[in-house]
Amino acid sequence: MRVAALQMNSGTQPGPNLDQLERLASEAARQGATYLLSPEVSVVFAENRDGLKAVAGPWETNPAIARIGDIAKRLGVSLHLGSLAVALPDGRFANRSVLFRPDGAIAATYDKIHLFDATLPGLRNYRESETYAGGDAAVMSEAPGFPLGMTICYDLRFPALHRALAEAGAKVISVPAAFTVPTGEAHWEVLLRARAIETGSWVIAAAQAGTHENGRSTWGHSMIIDPWGRIVSELGGDGPGIAIADIELSAVDDARGKVPALANARRFSLTLSASGPTVFAREDVSA
Repeated sequence: MRVAALQMNSGTQPGPNLDQLERLASEAARQGATYLLSPEVSVVFAENRDGLKAVAGPWETNPAIARIGDIAKRLGVSLHLGSLAVALPDGRFANRSVLFRPDGAIAATYDKIHLFDATLPGLRNYRESETYAGGDAAVMSEAPGFPLGMTICYDLRFPALHRALAEAGAKVISVPAAFTVPTGEAHWEVLLRARAIETGSWVIAAAQAGTHENGRSTWGHSMIIDPWGRIVSELGGDGPGIAIADIELSAVDDARGKVPALANARRFSLTLSASGPTVFAREDVSA
């Protein structure tokens, strides 16, 4: 199966962003890809409530949904919108990933669980929780023709989510993202390869890239990684492009057979002692 990670440079207005997405999706489909993943915040790249209020509507009336469904149907592909902002009644937004079937219908949605509240030295404070509400449910879908675990950006730093998806049957994990340049340069590839290796899964990562019209720069380097942790397709960080690769689900079984980390996992309890050594007590769990 041929898959594609669509790397974008989104701006603050939906129209041009959707045009860019359609161009990239059309080219990826022309090259034979049947599952296409776009980055986080593909539809609107804005960082605060004021920037989103004017352009990000509620789920029921969001015009981007209909247009992206039409693109998927026209191309006959599983088109996975990495995420868009969806207005919520409390004034915040959901950061929602949407998977479309080849007939244009919605197969699954996932709301980003982990919100990026971080302080980067020499740059700025990021407080996603001031704008977004975090989700509370992991999501896996069989719709693309393979068991897909859905994540978004900062979720990448939380191995337990990826392990839970793999234990539930996911063989491919999607990572739409908009990494900053400092965190991307230091951590992006390392984290992606680690998630692939520890779960024995394919990882498809679609990123925002380059300098955006609001002045923010993102790392890019969209990539596709096999279950052994090898990068099989990768882009640079300057702007839009397509990372494309043929994936075989048998590679998942092969990797998990060689190193059965999921099957070998054991639960353990942690005892903190006021005096003396810290004692870790492990308990076997059936696989």
